[in-house]
Amino acid sequence: MKKASVIMIIGSLLLLGLFKFPLWDIELGAPQYPDPLGMSIYIQGIEGAEEFDLQNIDGLNHYIGMKTIPKAEEMWEFTVFPKVIIGMVLLGVIIGVLGYFNKVNYKYFMGWFVLMSILGIMGMYDFNNWLIDYGTNLDPNAIIKVTNPDGTPMSYKPPLFGYQKLLNFDVTSLPDLGGYLLFLGMSLTLVAFWLGRRASLKKTT
Repeated sequence: MKKASVIMIIGSLLLLGLFKFPLWDIELGAPQYPDPLGMSIYIQGIEGAEEFDLQNIDGLNHYIGMKTIPKAEEMWEFTVFPKVIIGMVLLGVIIGVLGYFNKVNYKYFMGWFVLMSILGIMGMYDFNNWLIDYGTNLDPNAIIKVTNPDGTPMSYKPPLFGYQKLLNFDVTSLPDLGGYLLFLGMSLTLVAFWLGRRASLKKTT
């Protein structure tokens, strides 16, 4: 159980990487941009992959009526998400320490994983809703208006995950290093659960 508990602690601490590295990355490539423009999404806010990327993206979006990329103080998520991550890290470390001293059993490791999974799904759902609003809630007085074949306004919603062609832009949306650290940390808590369960079964046989 001690080994499982140490892995649980390590897995939880890996979530702290989200404060240093981007969770997600959206990249826009086009012939006029040999070096693609990029948005790096952190749990504390959105930054450009390069110095002027956000300015350039906002400039392009202005012509088709899209909103400017929000600043951290304009979205409640960037205030709440860091607190949630800190809370889950502390909870995971506490569970791991208690497990190390045999105060809780391995089932608490799975409980942490389930709770973190639920929070992650809620976060992705919220992120997708923001993308929908960002790409469809357009200024009716935009300089350029593009419609679908049926006459409805074209949506510029970036993909939640993967690749999509938007006009002449190739848009790719994928996890960044912070996202991979989150996945690794959660995977380690599953390993901790499995090791703890195996150790518990050995004691009963």
